[in-house]
Amino acid sequence: MPQRIGTQPVVHHSGLGTTFCGIQHAASTSETPIHQYRGIKYASIPARFRQSQLLTTLPPTTDASRYGPICPQLQRKCFEEELFGLGQDVPQQVLEQNEFECLNLNITCPAGLTSRSRLPVMLWVHGGGDRGYGSSWIYDGGSIVRKSMLVGKPVLVVTFNFRIGLFGFAASELIREDNKAADDAGVGNYGLRDQRTAMEWIHRCIQDFGGDPTNVTLFGESSGAADILCHLLSTANDRQPFFHRAIIQSAIIDHTIPNVASAGWHISRVMASLDVSTVEELRAISAEKLVKNSSGSTLRTVDDGTFFVPDWRLHLLPDAHSAVKPPHTSSRSRSRTRAKVPIKVPIHQPLIIGDTGSASLVWSLPASLWTSHAVVRRLNAICQSVSVASLLLGAYDISVSTPDDEIVDRVLELIGDTRVAWPTECAASRARHHRSGGGVWRYVFDQEAPAGGVGHKADLAYLFDNIPHPFATPPAGSPALDFCDSFDLDDDDEEHDRKFDSDGEDEWMEAPVDEWAYTRVRDTMQERWIAFAHGEEPWGADKVFVFGPEGEVGERSSHIFESRRRRAVWKEALEPLGMQLVQKVGMELSRGPPIKSGQVKY
Repeated sequence: MPQRIGTQPVVHHSGLGTTFCGIQHAASTSETPIHQYRGIKYASIPARFRQSQLLTTLPPTTDASRYGPICPQLQRKCFEEELFGLGQDVPQQVLEQNEFECLNLNITCPAGLTSRSRLPVMLWVHGGGDRGYGSSWIYDGGSIVRKSMLVGKPVLVVTFNFRIGLFGFAASELIREDNKAADDAGVGNYGLRDQRTAMEWIHRCIQDFGGDPTNVTLFGESSGAADILCHLLSTANDRQPFFHRAIIQSAIIDHTIPNVASAGWHISRVMASLDVSTVEELRAISAEKLVKNSSGSTLRTVDDGTFFVPDWRLHLLPDAHSAVKPPHTSSRSRSRTRAKVPIKVPIHQPLIIGDTGSASLVWSLPASLWTSHAVVRRLNAICQSVSVASLLLGAYDISVSTPDDEIVDRVLELIGDTRVAWPTECAASRARHHRSGGGVWRYVFDQEAPAGGVGHKADLAYLFDNIPHPFATPPAGSPALDFCDSFDLDDDDEEHDRKFDSDGEDEWMEAPVDEWAYTRVRDTMQERWIAFAHGEEPWGADKVFVFGPEGEVGERSSHIFESRRRRAVWKEALEPLGMQLVQKVGMELSRGPPIKSGQVKY
């Protein structure tokens, strides 16, 4: 039961046999008192490349006032800080790195809860691929909890750390045999299984903090959002769901998830560089050395034959009538593929899903190295067909004569569509299909980041409200405010539809984010996410909700969605190629051109 000793909040947890000593959150006020419990260990790791085990007992007293260790990774700014272009005027975090003590979580909650409070729980899955951690100051849940209290719909926010990179996703036949000898089911996906273990901990232990174990919402972005999709399609979720709805924010969805044999080459390369030949020798290598030797390996999810439900890919691919195999596949094999249908529908949790404008900015550095001639050559090589490549090149207005000052933007549009925007729409479409048309809410986030620009993670600045934002507030009666007032027009207003039509390029000029626009988008996003966590419909299922630009928020018609995203291009240029080839194009372009001798590597 949560109590206070002096100024320090405590929770006496009967199930774990311990007393957690937390802190009063900095966002607390007399009207909205908030407590936070940090660094709570939820699982143990018996050995490197082994599945984590739920922690069920703790010492009599547990210090929950400090963040716990994070998974070993390169010592650099966190991914989000780099994308937001933040300088030194932000909280400086230097957290311990420890691969065996990194499975810990942080709980932010209203003060005064009891086990009978049973508030909805929001569990955040961080992104960043082989970098990042849930304890980042960017993900602090204080602002969301405070907003939930102000609107009369209180929630608990939980962030957590899990294994990433080589530690979280190494897979090979050698490691599979090692896992089998230890009675571990499957191989790889240790980070995903850590996430599942955190969900189980919440299911068993969150009630003493005032949370409801039967009302858990997963929300995450980028690779974290993709992880949530993996959980939706997992055998464990099919067997025993530990979450009840999900929010997918700009997922980097990989439809080319390898099997164990295909994934093994990453490990073989690392082992060769370290001059080791057995799993035990690999375990003996220091974590720091492993990080350095595996950096850039892009180790992620593997289809190990046990984690996913059968036919899981068909829940993410475009509709069967529009998904076509690459041009070199015979018509006979195509007919067999079309005839294949899912044997079971495992996914059922309600879902909010969307993407951000300019999602491809995460790959802007390697993309900046492309030239027009190099892009044309590379697409011809990937597609192995001039006519197929021409379809893509024409759709994105790319040719050998494209000016150098324009080619990067067009390449980024192609990368964003192939790696984020179109796969997101496909996942949303398939989710609606398997939920009989309901239970799925679509949004687009086109609001500028507070520091300027529209980026892959701009939504995080508004959702968590922790990013510094020097406002450029326009004076009362300025054209900017007059323009923002027009956002309240009805969806069916033809003038409104024309104003935001994709042909009106002048209307899409970026402007500094003023305080009115920031507050409007922040409040709306937080309130919609909180309402969803309370089991409410966030907006009309037949509408698309828009965030931005310039502070616009609200439900919009499908016509608006057509102008916000290149849906016609997807249908004409991407669907005929099939997801496998489209994602290969996106992957290759996002890596940048091959590094030439003497060229500085990014």
